[in-house]
Amino acid sequence: MSESSSQPIVDLSTKDAPVLAEELGLRRDEYSRIVEVLGRTPTICELYMYSLMWSEHCSYKHSRIHLRKFPTEGAHVLQGPGENAGVISVGDGWAVAFKMESHNHPSAIEPYHGAATGIGGCMRDIFTMGARPVAALSSLRFGSMEHPHQQWLAQQAAKGFSEYANTAKVPTLGGEIRFDDAYENNCLVNAMCIGLMREEHLTRAAASGAGNLLIVIGAPTGRDGIGGASILASAEFGEDSVGSDSDSTLEPGAETSVAAPTTVTGDPELGRRLTEACLELLENGLLVGLGDLGAAGLTSAGSEMAARAGMGIEIDVQKVPVCDVGMKPFEIAVSESQERMLAVSTPEMLAKVRDVCDRWKVPATVIGSVIDSGDFVVRSGEDVYAAIPAKSLTDDAPLYDPPYAEPAYFSKLAATDLSQLQHPENVEDLNRAVLNVLGSAGSASREWFAGDVDSDVSENVVIPPGADAGLLRIGSTDHVSNCGIAASCDCNGRYIYLNPRRGAQIAVAEAARNVSCVGATPAALTDCLNFGSPEKPEIYWTFVQSVEGISDSCKALDVPVVSGNVSFYNESSGVAIYPTPAIGLVGIIDDINKHCTSDFKDTGDTIILIGETFDEIGGSEYLKLHFNMVAGDIPALSLDLERRTQTTLRELIAAGLLKSAHDCSDGGLAVALCESAIQNGIGFDVELADELPSAISLFSESQSRVVVSCAPTDADAILAACIDADVPAAVIGTVGGDMLAIKDKLALPLDAARDAWTNFFPHTFGEE
Repeated sequence: MSESSSQPIVDLSTKDAPVLAEELGLRRDEYSRIVEVLGRTPTICELYMYSLMWSEHCSYKHSRIHLRKFPTEGAHVLQGPGENAGVISVGDGWAVAFKMESHNHPSAIEPYHGAATGIGGCMRDIFTMGARPVAALSSLRFGSMEHPHQQWLAQQAAKGFSEYANTAKVPTLGGEIRFDDAYENNCLVNAMCIGLMREEHLTRAAASGAGNLLIVIGAPTGRDGIGGASILASAEFGEDSVGSDSDSTLEPGAETSVAAPTTVTGDPELGRRLTEACLELLENGLLVGLGDLGAAGLTSAGSEMAARAGMGIEIDVQKVPVCDVGMKPFEIAVSESQERMLAVSTPEMLAKVRDVCDRWKVPATVIGSVIDSGDFVVRSGEDVYAAIPAKSLTDDAPLYDPPYAEPAYFSKLAATDLSQLQHPENVEDLNRAVLNVLGSAGSASREWFAGDVDSDVSENVVIPPGADAGLLRIGSTDHVSNCGIAASCDCNGRYIYLNPRRGAQIAVAEAARNVSCVGATPAALTDCLNFGSPEKPEIYWTFVQSVEGISDSCKALDVPVVSGNVSFYNESSGVAIYPTPAIGLVGIIDDINKHCTSDFKDTGDTIILIGETFDEIGGSEYLKLHFNMVAGDIPALSLDLERRTQTTLRELIAAGLLKSAHDCSDGGLAVALCESAIQNGIGFDVELADELPSAISLFSESQSRVVVSCAPTDADAILAACIDADVPAAVIGTVGGDMLAIKDKLALPLDAARDAWTNFFPHTFGEE
């Protein structure tokens, strides 16, 4: 223990420490390890600190061993995993920081604030690195849209996300939202944020320099969210907790009570000012380090910053501004109140730090200092409530690699015979099938969920939400650039459920394909790995397989993993979600003027299908909608072909040969063609040469396929480039008219398809 913490440690516990430890989620062997580290019985405050830092959410104790399989280095990587966000170089001296985080359990209880604080916390991770948040994306999952409660969850979460981002002056660039019964009791709300900086402004969160000051910047500390993100994300829900409106909290006098954490709420306007203040402090060199007070609050940020620097810290909770009367030391130490940062500054810079914060109307309060003992000390005046080696909180959590086994359902569902299904054959029935898929929760336009965005927020957005990938112009008045960044989120939970390794490979491949479709080169990714309990062998098997699948695609496509998040225990009453490793991928385009969009452009243009269609409807949108089945073998994937296809696609776009490019994925070729037509109000006339049954030809979700259009005079050059790259490609039709026509398969008026695709969600929410 450091000299500064030599006062007697205060412990007012009315319970045995082992009992309290168990109530806080610590295992018996973990409690024994804590006693061994400290050489004594831990205090109440220390138990809370350990329980949060050694929770699944903060320590990754069931995942860290396998996460090491990810490639994390690459030509563009400036900062890989281990910091608040990953950072890559994007050219002209610019860099982008990006991160994806989960806010699943809080959003299941209070979706508006859960989603809002999810993106708010992700933004703070970004500007902690010295980057200005410039784009937000979401990856959302809810139960069937037939259920009013799921409609409410989806509506509120989407609203909370977009309104927080908009108020914070951060445009929504894209994302994904899916609906399936598998998420009925556990919605998924994953938030991704991208920030822009000059490379020289890259900052790391470390508390260095003995005697330097610890400053809390931002909102006062309250009881909201005590243990929230870490406790909720480290345990499954019971029947009584899903969708509850619980507002319970720790009573001021109940020092040892363990109650459900209260819902955290955000203040986006304060978040905007906090962003501006912190960026100004960093750009002017006024801070030694900066950390976000997210999950586990001061405990997490303080221990991580101290451990990175090999130092200790001491805080006095009496100096921490609070908004709730009678808060106990442990409550202040672990509170997850939003819009707060922990800054480190030299004493000489304190006055300037306060000047900046005052100008942005953001409170800044000195609460302690950096010490050289290596301890994390929590005191209240002269009384010491915790004195823990900081690195024991961050580095000593146990690592688990429990046994895992292939689920019993896996081989049975994979072997399901789909060949005997009776598919629609005549054009009239196929028309209805296409309209059914277009006007479904799985395929309909997601424009409603993007929300209203102020024009001054989106001025640098080149391709807004709704395309294969969003595209953003980078640069500033001081540093003009012609570069851009593209981003996409992707994951098909049904695929992962049916074949986790190949499904995870496809998630990465499709996210990269989406980015390639706008002309950008995939550069790096972040992830949010959502699974049920890792203590169940069959679920842990899907996790391990998914990690290996992600790693396979990352290595094949040269896309390193630079940041991410793991969210376990997404299950209720023993029923888990589909395994859902959401992928957020960022690509770089050197010339923003050479981008491509997915909509058909001009009458008479030639339509080319890059790739081939096979009899692959296992796990498809069509199979789920038409037969209510989730079964069969999911589409095959050749990573070598995928790499060649994407490279060729980007070269064709850079050469100006393509007018449109659209990935074939959910819903198959029929949906891809219809979407390209609907977006610009121009039809098509297509003939498919495959010998597949009509429904399979339309709805197969075969991989590595892209629908492109071009001027007729450029078609031969495009086909020649594909031949040179050994990539299948064929002319399938022309753009024009007001019909969506596929010979012997489809004859739909454009207006009917547009109505089905654009109005599903507005109609569902009663906003037509």
